[in-house]
Amino acid sequence: MLKVLIPTIMLFPTIWLVPAKWLWTSTTTHSLSIALISLAWLKWTSETGWATSGSYLATDPLSTPLLVLTCWLLPLMILASQNHINPEPVSRQRLYITLLASLQTFLIMAFSATEIIMFYIMFEATLIPTLIIITRWGNQTERLSAGTYFLFYTLAGSLPLLVALLLLQQSTGTLSMLVIQYAQPMLLDSWGHKIWWAGCLIAFLVKMPLYGVHLWLPKAHVEAPVAGSMVLAAVLLKLGGYGMMRMMVVLDPLSKELIYPFIILALWGIIMTGSICLRQTDLKSLIAYSSVSHMGLVAGGILIQTPWGFSGAIILMIAHGLVSSMLFCLANTAYERTHSRTMVLARGLQVIFPLTAVWWFIANLANLALPPLPNLMGELMIITTLFNWSPWTIALTGLGTLITAGYSLYMFLMSQRGPAPSHMLELPPFHTREHLLMALHLIPVILLVTKPELMWGWCY
Repeated sequence: MLKVLIPTIMLFPTIWLVPAKWLWTSTTTHSLSIALISLAWLKWTSETGWATSGSYLATDPLSTPLLVLTCWLLPLMILASQNHINPEPVSRQRLYITLLASLQTFLIMAFSATEIIMFYIMFEATLIPTLIIITRWGNQTERLSAGTYFLFYTLAGSLPLLVALLLLQQSTGTLSMLVIQYAQPMLLDSWGHKIWWAGCLIAFLVKMPLYGVHLWLPKAHVEAPVAGSMVLAAVLLKLGGYGMMRMMVVLDPLSKELIYPFIILALWGIIMTGSICLRQTDLKSLIAYSSVSHMGLVAGGILIQTPWGFSGAIILMIAHGLVSSMLFCLANTAYERTHSRTMVLARGLQVIFPLTAVWWFIANLANLALPPLPNLMGELMIITTLFNWSPWTIALTGLGTLITAGYSLYMFLMSQRGPAPSHMLELPPFHTREHLLMALHLIPVILLVTKPELMWGWCY
């Protein structure tokens, strides 16, 4: 654990002390070396399920893939941000990279915490850098309202969780994930216990986000700069799923009856957000709503609480993290050239950038779950679990899959095909940096096809 945490903390003096001309080079190299070191976590030697470096930080097969994803994303965010942060003063560039590095530090601590209260503190701490990134470096005039939505939705969900955790500490005497699974099962029978159960989950459902409490996500995504969108889509939404998996262990006897409304919302959300995607004009907004649709499947898989559901949820979270981050990068590259996210204004890009059209095509196919890719594996496992729980769910999940294919093709055809408008023929070419960025998103997705047990969680 420390072999990743210490280099991450040492990023801060690097960012502030390195000469200005070496700032981007050195931080990218440093963060990439951290990402490569973090791959060592994937070699699993422990038989017990937890590999600890102390009593407060540990990894297990559930948190390891998410930790590696977090470390992998920082160099990609730095690579993606170079173009639009470069014109700013050097001190602001340093501050921007510092916020990204602090976000990585908080996320590593959150995913590897064994004390639930420490996880909660780190879960909340990720709000601060994200909020500053959205409100200070966002693209449009509405970024302050997007930041407000983001802050208040998340805080309103999180405060009941704090009270619920303190009550849990009082009744079981511990909040350590290592111990709490062996504690006496609680007798949960009153109305108060039902409210406590909801309090434990609502914070994570808002973060995922569940349909109904998802309004902050499209706003935050649309207004955020590219690194903000990437980290939101790839890692911060996964905090919700991870927290739900950790808490479901404790909530058991009540869950059988109380999960129904949440599963209904999640499944209905897949169809509703997919339908919203079909009539979006804004490129980033479309990708953001598709994230809500995929996270609805993840929420369903976790709430069912079967090994297949959990496994499918982890696989889909990792695959979705890489693919949606790649889509946001592509949307940003188009935005930097055309200065518009409206799909009608920026179409026919395939004629101008043929190689980039290939990246778009692969990313869209991955998003709609093309067969060998892990996206399909996660979706199939969750759909099978849901079908086993109730055959009627196949109507909703099947329709959701169909709509996903529809809006993915719509996004590709609108942005890449057709005649290029005359106002778009003088665009600067794509850089090697951007092609490298796409490759670094896509190579892990393809490699995970060959060894999927790295992200199966506990089920192998």
